[in-house]
Amino acid sequence: MLTGACDPDTAAQKILGDDVGHHVAGLAGHPEPATLPVALNLLRAAGTTQAHLALPVPGDPIGLAGPPPFNEAALETGEAVVLTGPELGLVPAYVGPAVQWTALPAASPLPADLGEADRGLRLALIDAAESLAALDVARWKPEVADALIDIRRIGQGRGDDLAPGYEPRAVKAAATARRCLAIADAALEDDGAAVTGAEADARRRALLGLASAARRALVAACAPPLHA
Repeated sequence: MLTGACDPDTAAQKILGDDVGHHVAGLAGHPEPATLPVALNLLRAAGTTQAHLALPVPGDPIGLAGPPPFNEAALETGEAVVLTGPELGLVPAYVGPAVQWTALPAASPLPADLGEADRGLRLALIDAAESLAALDVARWKPEVADALIDIRRIGQGRGDDLAPGYEPRAVKAAATARRCLAIADAALEDDGAAVTGAEADARRRALLGLASAARRALVAACAPPLHA
C-alpha cells in the first residue's frame, strides 16, 4: 500500500486474513479505535513511508529500537510493527478472533541484512537437523524430523505471504523462516521422548537456535523493499 501497489481496502483485507476484525487505538486525531482501512489511510496521511516487522523475545529484541515503553509492550506480545515517518509502533493484542493494535511512539530500527540473515537461517537449519538427528528426533517427534528434511530439500514454503514488490529471495526467505518457526514452536511444546534432562536441554537449545535464526530471517525478509 505504501508503494502504491494496492489501495488501503485491499491491504486491509490481506492483513485481516481469517481474523474477524482489526482495530487500531491511539492514533493522533482519532480518539476511538479505528477500523483497519481507516487506520491505514490515517497512517499514510501522517507520512508513513515504511513498515518494519519486529519479532522480539526476552534476550533477543529483534526489530526493536526503543523507546522502553514500546519495547516492553512488544516483548510482552512477541510481535509488533514499526512505522517510519510518524515514528510509531503498533503492538497487537488478540481478543478471541479479533485483534486490537495500540499505537505507541517507536524509533525505526537499523536496516536488516537479508543475505546475512538468510545465511544464518540456513546454517541454523543444518545445525538443528544434525543436532536433533544425533538425539534421535525421529523417535521423539517423527513429524518434526520429516519437516526438517523437507525444508532442507526444497528450501522454501509456498512463498505467497509477502506483499507485491518484494524480490524473489525475500519471498523465499520469508516462507522458509515461517516454516522453521512453526516447526520449532511445535517441537518446543513438550520434551517428548527425552530420556534425560541433558537430552531435553540439548533439544531445546537446538530448537531455540533455529527459532532465533528464523525470526531474524523473517524480519529481514519483511523489511521494506529497497525501492520503497
